[in-house]
Amino acid sequence: MAGPTTAERGARKPSDGPSGPSAADLAPRRRRLPGRRALLFAVAVFVFAAGGIWLLYGSEWLRVEQVNASGTDVLTPDEVIRAAAVPIGSPLISVDTDAIEDRLRKQLPRIDSVEVVRSWPDGIGIEVTERKPVLLLGKGAKFVEVDAHGVRFATVDKAPKAVPLLELAVEQSPSLRRFGTDRLLVEAVRIRGDLPGKVAADTRTVVVRSYDYITVELTGDRTVVWGSSEEGEAKARALTALMKAAPKARHFDVSAPTAPAASGS
Repeated sequence: MAGPTTAERGARKPSDGPSGPSAADLAPRRRRLPGRRALLFAVAVFVFAAGGIWLLYGSEWLRVEQVNASGTDVLTPDEVIRAAAVPIGSPLISVDTDAIEDRLRKQLPRIDSVEVVRSWPDGIGIEVTERKPVLLLGKGAKFVEVDAHGVRFATVDKAPKAVPLLELAVEQSPSLRRFGTDRLLVEAVRIRGDLPGKVAADTRTVVVRSYDYITVELTGDRTVVWGSSEEGEAKARALTALMKAAPKARHFDVSAPTAPAASGS
């Protein structure tokens, strides 16, 4: 018996197979639905997230119960804690640490820097760094403390030990109109920072008469004419060398550091 002709073989589709299309090929494709495991996983994630939110904001466990302050010197921890005004009983996660830091800087100018952190599970930690006075301005019977940036930050009844006085004798100086008191104060602070170690320890008063005529009064009735705050390092080197060369001198002039001079004995 003869087999199918070439035309008959070409008319048959390869996919039909020997018996034509299968029932599986003709059935409509069904959209696969998520399996039970995927559904359970999604529910678990939701429950976990909801539980975490409740734990952080709604539970009684993670709420502020204590506040600790450290790094104080002149200030006391109690002063810092009162000024911080941390909302006791609030959810720890919701405490605005930036707002607390701003509040502390405004209410306690003695604070130079502050860091407020959450101490889980129920605390707030406050670490402060206080300003240190480098010069003192007389104010009647009291003293105004001035830090290394020229900031006047506190008025005290008693002068701290080893902190020189600052005398602004610029009432008749054109420098007062040109630079202002704050700028001249900063110039004095810069000079205080540039003084050689031994000289700085012996300094009793820094006198500002103008921007470019600032003198330093030392123990033993010695005086240093420093001039302006410019070329501070060169002036410090010149003064150190001058004091070694003329140890008994009482008057030193380094306002021109390339031509220093000493006199008196």
